[in-house]
Amino acid sequence: MGIEFDDDRVDVGGVDDRRGGGGIGLGRGGVAIGGGAGVVGLVIYLLVAVLGGNSGDGSGLPQLGAGSANSTGKQESRQELSDRCNTEGALDEYTDCRLIKVYDIADETWDDEFGKRGLEYRPATLVFFNDAVSTGCGQASAQVGPFYCPAGEEIYLDLDFLDQLQREYGAEGEFAQAYIVAHEYGHHLQTVLGTEQQVRKAQQADPEQENEYSVAMELQADCYAGVWSTLADQRSSGIDLTKDNVAEAQRAAEAVGDDRIQKKATGRVDQDSWTHGSAEQRRQWFTTGYSSGDIDQCDPFRTMGL
Repeated sequence: MGIEFDDDRVDVGGVDDRRGGGGIGLGRGGVAIGGGAGVVGLVIYLLVAVLGGNSGDGSGLPQLGAGSANSTGKQESRQELSDRCNTEGALDEYTDCRLIKVYDIADETWDDEFGKRGLEYRPATLVFFNDAVSTGCGQASAQVGPFYCPAGEEIYLDLDFLDQLQREYGAEGEFAQAYIVAHEYGHHLQTVLGTEQQVRKAQQADPEQENEYSVAMELQADCYAGVWSTLADQRSSGIDLTKDNVAEAQRAAEAVGDDRIQKKATGRVDQDSWTHGSAEQRRQWFTTGYSSGDIDQCDPFRTMGL
């Protein structure tokens, strides 16, 4: 089902389009290549992430295909991207324009929400890429799917992954795609709030609970995605959310549960290797956020006794 936006204006100012080799860039200079590996040295959050139980370097993941089926097939300037995304019908026709619109609403929503709470806020950058990309967290290929890099405070999306997520994991619908952006933006909130840094320290202090902390981080990002869904629905310049939209997000959250992924990939489930949570947990925490519309209710760390 489609997404009904309250308006069709698209602001591409926070987008770094690196498709087609190079991209627009945001004037930040070269992207540092992080050294080391593992959850502390190379911090990359993947939506389908450790589908096989890794720490975020992408190894051991199902090999998700690369390509540019959802792109325009050529590199665009920022002005060209803006012009295309602000033509009539663009939000229905172009996946990238629709996801930029979701990103815009996420930025505006969290800016307002943090302001109401007296909290400091800064936006994430949305990066489109294909094939491979250099990030402040290391080198990544299109095979890893969407991820967030806290070093650069950037959300990375390969558009072809979205088709594969629908085709292979049953996460269908435009709001399932919006959930992906909202989940990754949730990781950005964790960086802004200091949660990510606290969790890394806790994992270093207690390596035996490293996976449990990772699961809690992912479930909190799911919860933040649910909160955003409600807040965006309440905005005059947000989204007119339907029950079908919410169901799409819930199914997408379930589709990337560790148990579902492991069962599909290996025919068995190994809970000790989970790093993102079960299908039930992921649906539950998205729903908790959506039902409450309150980030204070997004505390899986407490629920899990961490």
